[in-house]
Amino acid sequence: MTRRKIGPSLTEQERAALEAQRRKEAEERFRVLEERRRDRALLARYPNQAAHDAERAQALTQVNEVIAIAQRRLRELQQERKALDMEMEFYQKDPFKAPAKLRRQIAENQDEMAAQLRFIADREEEKRRIHQRFDAELAHLRQLWDSQRPPPAVAAPAQTPLPVNGPPATLR
Repeated sequence: MTRRKIGPSLTEQERAALEAQRRKEAEERFRVLEERRRDRALLARYPNQAAHDAERAQALTQVNEVIAIAQRRLRELQQERKALDMEMEFYQKDPFKAPAKLRRQIAENQDEMAAQLRFIADREEEKRRIHQRFDAELAHLRQLWDSQRPPPAVAAPAQTPLPVNGPPATLR
């Protein structure tokens, strides 16, 4: 009767290699479990494409609202700039004679307008990232949704009814 099998003693390198292999297998099992958990969470959050599309629209709406506010501020700054330019017309021949306060206001206005334009560009980039994320999620979700659907039923071939008066006729 064999109670247990004892293999040869492993060298330090062999033990290290065996331990590395075990760690690698454990990490792979953890990765697979984590991926399944994320897939289940994704399916719970988006049971169908309509839910996913609604979430995308909501995310884009929030960003669009922020962009609209920034554009409104940009228009206000442009109006301020028109007023400053009208005031600057008095010093058209020699702009250096303009009061320091007016020159400072023009510089601040330019800086604020540049900041608003950068902010709007950043929000447009955010919209692009939102589309990319939702497109990638949708591709993955379609695979998950397809795997959840039951396979289509295989139609049984139609059988010809047997004649009531005897054996079936043979074809020649």
